[in-house]
Amino acid sequence: MASAPGLPGLPMLYKDLVPLSSQDNRTWKLRPMEKLEILKGVHALPITTDEFPIAQRFFPIVFSTGPDSVPLALMGLNEGVNVFVDEEGNWKPGTYLPAFMRRYPFLLARLTQDAEELSLCFDPTPGMLGEFEDGGRLFNDDGEPDQVVKEMLSFCEQFEFAAQRTTAFMKDLEETGLLEDGELTIGLQQDGSQPYVYRGFRMINEQKLRDLRGDQLRKMQQNGMLTLIYAHLFSLGLTSEIFGRQAEQGKLPPQTPAANG
Repeated sequence: MASAPGLPGLPMLYKDLVPLSSQDNRTWKLRPMEKLEILKGVHALPITTDEFPIAQRFFPIVFSTGPDSVPLALMGLNEGVNVFVDEEGNWKPGTYLPAFMRRYPFLLARLTQDAEELSLCFDPTPGMLGEFEDGGRLFNDDGEPDQVVKEMLSFCEQFEFAAQRTTAFMKDLEETGLLEDGELTIGLQQDGSQPYVYRGFRMINEQKLRDLRGDQLRKMQQNGMLTLIYAHLFSLGLTSEIFGRQAEQGKLPPQTPAANG
């Protein structure tokens, strides 16, 4: 099942959130995460529409089920499996790493419900920020943000803008009626056994896409939706690669009978 889990009020991966302070964290440094053990059990990460062109080269792009559906980069066919992270926590070389992970442990958030501005916060639980001898300084001697903070603040701001564009895309996509509960059948068995069936996500109905009126298609072409839709559809061919890697690693998903019809 493709899902975007997270603690109540926090995105997935984040276990706590603390505002970055030039007073409390003035002498702290950032030590980048050398390993990605945190992703070993994560089978799907949210991505923005800005990432579709490059993400489609590495991952099947699907959409989460339930309300507030979001695009997901699929990294395993069942929860608890990520074929792009090895047992030591190393990310597969040459593979695109979604921006959702690259901003971690930072996040822009409102410190109060009434706050108009977003503040740069961080998750303290992975221990990437602290009183270290090595690492990048967060603040200079004058208490002003150093380069590390400036760059991460800029990155998080761009991520927020991309997230807003993604929300707008998903709203428009829902209105088209093209999204439906998905099912992908992967028939790599050579012994005549039942193929594997992957469910628990949403995808574009290609027949409904072909049946759209010409004016609808022209509008979707002009506003960029059609390019994103085809990126999603083309990326689904990578599902068999994910399946193959899970087979090599001995982590095949439970076998589910294919639906009749």
